[in-house]
This record gives sequence, C-alpha cells and structure tokens, in this order.
Amino acid sequence: MYTLYYGKGGASMAIHAALKEIGVPYELVEVDLEGGQQRSPEYLRLNPDGRVPTMVVEGKPLREAAGLMMILADRHPDSGLAPQSGTLAHAEWTELMMWMVYNLAVPFREWFYPSDIGCSKDQPAVMDALRKKIETGFSALDARLSAGGPYLLGEQFSGADLMLTMYMRWSRNMPRPATEWPALKKYADMMRARPSWRHVNEVEALTGW
Repeated sequence: MYTLYYGKGGASMAIHAALKEIGVPYELVEVDLEGGQQRSPEYLRLNPDGRVPTMVVEGKPLREAAGLMMILADRHPDSGLAPQSGTLAHAEWTELMMWMVYNLAVPFREWFYPSDIGCSKDQPAVMDALRKKIETGFSALDARLSAGGPYLLGEQFSGADLMLTMYMRWSRNMPRPATEWPALKKYADMMRARPSWRHVNEVEALTGW
C-alpha cells in the first residue's frame, strides 16, 4: 500500500488523482501547508526539501510530483497513466512530462515562492518574466490540444493530463488563467468532470475551480 503525504491543492493533487485512477489501496496523510507542517522536523526527515508530495513506497519515501507519476506509471503498466514502455508513444509521454516540469512546474514554484530565487513579489520585472514563461507554456499546450486533442497524447488519456490539470488550477488567480485559452478551457471542463479529479476535490475540500 502507498502512503501519500499531501497538501490541499498542492503539487500532490495529480498524484492523489493518479492513485485513484489506478485503484490500488493507499493511505493519505495531510500536511498542513498553511500551518508550516512541511517544515517540521518529523516531515523533513521524510522530505528534506520540505515540500509535498512525499509518497512512501515499500517503506521508502520518494518525492517530486512528476517523478512520482512516472514511478506509478512504471509500477502499474495497465493503469493507463502512460503508454506501453519501449514504444515511441512512451518516449513522447516522457518528453512531455519533463517539458511541463521545466516550462510550468518550475516557473510556477518561483511565481508562488520567489524567495527561492532570491527575489520577492515586490519586483515587477521578475514576476512579469515568470508570468510570461507560464503563459508561453500554456500557449504551446493550447496549440497542441487544438491540433490533436482531446488529451495531450491525442485519444489516449495519461498521467500527463493529471499533471497539466493541476498546473492549470494553479493559474486560476493569475492575470490570465489557463482557462482563457480556448482549447485549454474545453480541456479543463473535460478533466474536471473526470471521477478521479472530482474525488480529489471532494476529499481535499477544494473550492474555486
């Protein structure tokens, strides 16, 4: 059984949804992000970075959302989280997962926590550069979905879709949220109706998206 340490609405959302998609037993342990529990000595022993998610696999705590999605896809090849290993489709999926890390996950982290890069939200040039980086990523994915949806890999759902849905949710209070791109808006409506995503929102008591 897996144990997922999660924070409401945090980078653990996609992994929570993936566990529901797979249908395996798992335990949830909430980390109170607003209360700073991620910086407690107990949690730092599991995840020295003080972030969520952390997932315990066979007694080993593992971290990083994209990496955990790839681990789950590898351990459960029939889950639909990724195309069959060794195929060109799987290579495309791997590339896409890493592309979203560098073009969405990283700038989002810096947007929410600019102190990570020695900056603050009071520096308009920095925040504007991060916003443009995120919007450029959404523009590229909007074009991809327009050309070959309904999912990021065309007709095939994958864990990459759960990752993108999470990133899109994070943009909801930005100057231009992801749902202002037409293909992404249609995509968001489809993904938000998915049972696994509805389950995560219900369990984590999320509102506003």
